[in-house]
Amino acid sequence: MPQFFLNKRLIILLVSIIVLVALIGFSLRERDKLTWPEQFVKDTTGWVQSLVSKPAGYIAGFFENLQDLQNTYEENKELKSRVEKMASLEAEVQALQKDNNELREILGEKKSLRDYQTQPATVIGRNPDRWHEMIIIDKGNLKGIKKNMAVITANGLIGKVKSVSQFSSTVQLLSAMDPKNRISAVIQGKKSDVYGFVQGFDDKEKLLLVKSIPSGAKVEKGQTVTTSGLGGVFPEGLLIGKVVDVKTDQYGLNQTALVKPGADFYDIQNVIIIKRSMTQPAKKDMSSGKEEEL
Repeated sequence: MPQFFLNKRLIILLVSIIVLVALIGFSLRERDKLTWPEQFVKDTTGWVQSLVSKPAGYIAGFFENLQDLQNTYEENKELKSRVEKMASLEAEVQALQKDNNELREILGEKKSLRDYQTQPATVIGRNPDRWHEMIIIDKGNLKGIKKNMAVITANGLIGKVKSVSQFSSTVQLLSAMDPKNRISAVIQGKKSDVYGFVQGFDDKEKLLLVKSIPSGAKVEKGQTVTTSGLGGVFPEGLLIGKVVDVKTDQYGLNQTALVKPGADFYDIQNVIIIKRSMTQPAKKDMSSGKEEEL
């Protein structure tokens, strides 16, 4: 008798395996419609999942909303403090500008290196092979655009006008590997400013190189770099970027500041062309003819 039950169990096991394999094979083949057991299992499973997932989603969404609300509250506090500081800075700038205008009137000086006129333009072309070197804008001679005029975006200086035609102009970016592309710059300090030249671009780190800084000059990370206005073409005060590192040359005579540009050289769509108001010095008085300093 025990042998009979053992054989019976074995037979049942084998039949179950055969049925299971048959069902698996049946379910794996391509069919237009599911069988009613499959439909029942699928519908039941989907209903249970929906029943569980909706409350879980509501609960998770509730806590996410609470977190978003907390983040919004913190951001709002920070923005309020920034707005208050901005309002005080704006009032301070207006007061300083008023004092500056009054002093200039007293001295009889009507113009300064900071005075300039603007001309908006749109980027209409960019060579993929020279993406980081040149852009073409839709303003030219007819709009008063001249060679070597500064070109900026809302975030800072991007380059200068390299060549001009009647209806368009080519702009050379600061990221171009051109040793002749030198811009007179000033690193703003709390006590004194430090002067140098933007000359070169670290393509790997995406940083501008400000060279010819005296070894004794104190330059620190985070200082703002702008145009000095002493190059004869660019006006003073155009934002270039901020210092991220300073290195001394191999002879220890000069320093080079690594500057993160304020503008994005990769994504440029709209620009502003800058025309300096103050009379420009003669080109022969500014250089030896071998290099341009702007």
